[in-house]
Amino acid sequence: MAAGPAERSALASLDAARPAIARLDVARNSEDVAADLIESWSAVETALRSLVGGSSLGGQALIRELRQRQMLSFEQANALAEFQAARDRAQRTDYKPSAQDINAARDGFLKLEAGLMASVNPPPPVAAPADATSTAPTRPMPSGESLAGRRSGFPWGLALGALVLVALLAGGAWWFMNRGSGSGTREGLVLLSQNKREVARDVFKKAARDDPHDALPLVYLGRMFRDEQRFDSATAYLQAAIRRDPKSAPAYREMAKLLFLEGNYDLARTFFIRAISADRTDRESMGYLGCTLVRLGRAQDAQPWLQRAGQGAWSGCAAGAPMPGTLPPA
Repeated sequence: MAAGPAERSALASLDAARPAIARLDVARNSEDVAADLIESWSAVETALRSLVGGSSLGGQALIRELRQRQMLSFEQANALAEFQAARDRAQRTDYKPSAQDINAARDGFLKLEAGLMASVNPPPPVAAPADATSTAPTRPMPSGESLAGRRSGFPWGLALGALVLVALLAGGAWWFMNRGSGSGTREGLVLLSQNKREVARDVFKKAARDDPHDALPLVYLGRMFRDEQRFDSATAYLQAAIRRDPKSAPAYREMAKLLFLEGNYDLARTFFIRAISADRTDRESMGYLGCTLVRLGRAQDAQPWLQRAGQGAWSGCAAGAPMPGTLPPA
């Protein structure tokens, strides 16, 4: 999706849907939920029309038109079609919206928003690291569709837990306070430490819109969605962060950890290597690269990385335990 006035206009139109999306809750009165589904889809449809410079099309026809113009990915188009179907059901007076309808609305909104955020100020393509390691060559960043295909056979039910969040808040707060990221991102971290996740999410999104050069708000959004096992949304935000700043070690590291948690060790290894190439002091990426190589049956190759990383949360993982926060294999 190429950046331009149409994309900026579409992103602005999505702001009108945000309050209704935030209110969606299956515990509320079903008529109120239905009204919010209808209202939020209307705003999303306005955003989609903005991408084609205005159109009389709507619903599936509009989604197909945008897909044919390659202005939506296959994953975005499917998510938006599910959102529109939920809106159609909500228009029936005898229908009570379900949790599945609410999830479809949120998923469609988030996938469209992440794509638009990434397109507003795209940087040059990601370059392969000059001398990453001898472990293997790098590969292109996967699309959301290819990642989804690789996930399908993975048997684990995965989630990140308290250890990862504590590391995020402890290490992340120091980084932001000492390396000068935007005040919005710092505010989001404080809110996250107070477990005010929905407010923190909105603050990170605003920070990402306010500074189109800063990848870190998108990285934190990706981590939050990963915590919630919403892996497609996590992937979309982390890909957007990498496109926004191809030199962002945190973005590469978090994409690598997402891939690791999904059991895609070979691709995770590639992204840990990219993270280390971007930041030669990144002990966490070194440690988890070692852990990843152990999982790939390359214990001898893993040892230099584990020694350079020293002791950390990855130590147990390298010994065969799950990454902190994951569930054991089913």
